[in-house]
Amino acid sequence: MSERRWNPVLSEWTITATHRQDRTFLPPKEFCPLCPTRGDGPPTEISRADFEVAVFDNRFPSLELSPDPPSIEGTALTPVEPSYGACEVVVYTPDHDASMGTIPVRRIRQLVEVWAHRTLILGALDGIAYVYVFENRGEAIGVTLNHPHGQIYAYPAIPPVLVRETASARAHLERAGSCLWCGLLEQELADGRRIVAQNASWVAGVPFFARWPYEVHLQPRRHVGWLHELAPAEADDLARLLSTLVRKYDALFGFTLPYIMATHQRPTDGGEHDGYHLHFEFYPPHRTESKLKYLAGSEAGAGAFINDTLPETTAERLRGLEVGKPG
Repeated sequence: MSERRWNPVLSEWTITATHRQDRTFLPPKEFCPLCPTRGDGPPTEISRADFEVAVFDNRFPSLELSPDPPSIEGTALTPVEPSYGACEVVVYTPDHDASMGTIPVRRIRQLVEVWAHRTLILGALDGIAYVYVFENRGEAIGVTLNHPHGQIYAYPAIPPVLVRETASARAHLERAGSCLWCGLLEQELADGRRIVAQNASWVAGVPFFARWPYEVHLQPRRHVGWLHELAPAEADDLARLLSTLVRKYDALFGFTLPYIMATHQRPTDGGEHDGYHLHFEFYPPHRTESKLKYLAGSEAGAGAFINDTLPETTAERLRGLEVGKPG
């Protein structure tokens, strides 16, 4: 059972999805549902012996294009709606033990193409206001499957974080007549201390206002709103920079670093969002090799993040990690 319940205190929707309690949880490698189906082994979600990138509907979706009616009747104060939308799984590679840091750049470039294509397709559906591409990596993040994969959610309303970002973008455009992220990028490039890596069309850096110790944002130099608007050379550079950043993360403490990768694109609700700038945000939970950053009282209860590190220091450390050229 899945439905959307309105929270009038925070003016946002909460999705309930009780059937997700039964989803597969950290199975052994030989029973991984994201591996190719081989020989007389157990069937998987991918009924072929090999593939490059696979995309399919999530077996335990929080949002569906044909949702069931809500289990409870709402009120004028707390309305309830069906959980309309879509949840897709994107499997990066048939190699169970790989990661974005080990697959070749050409495979990441395929992922960029898939993300862009699915954004275009899902964003064109009636009632879809936002397409969100993301990856949860590592058990510290709470993944239930270790095979390298990401997800795509298509929401019927713009999610809360993106509501705030789009409002800030609109306000800055009206006030200054320019893009907020373009201004931030100009400032960061002029300062230089928080830049981690860059190439011809993309820049990666720890934001001045980082909330997570090793948080990094990637953004294109050109003002663009959606992945499908990237020129081929820009998509190539994105794949290279993603590879570089993740390999730096994996070299940081000497293990495959858990993280959340969040892709922030313009909404698809038909509104005026010309001031919004495509970017990626990475949130690794580790603050040291053996310590995690937890969302405790201030963060979870008040929404006020406390960062235990200086962005200039973490950027310098990431920048100095030698990982060679992307393969």
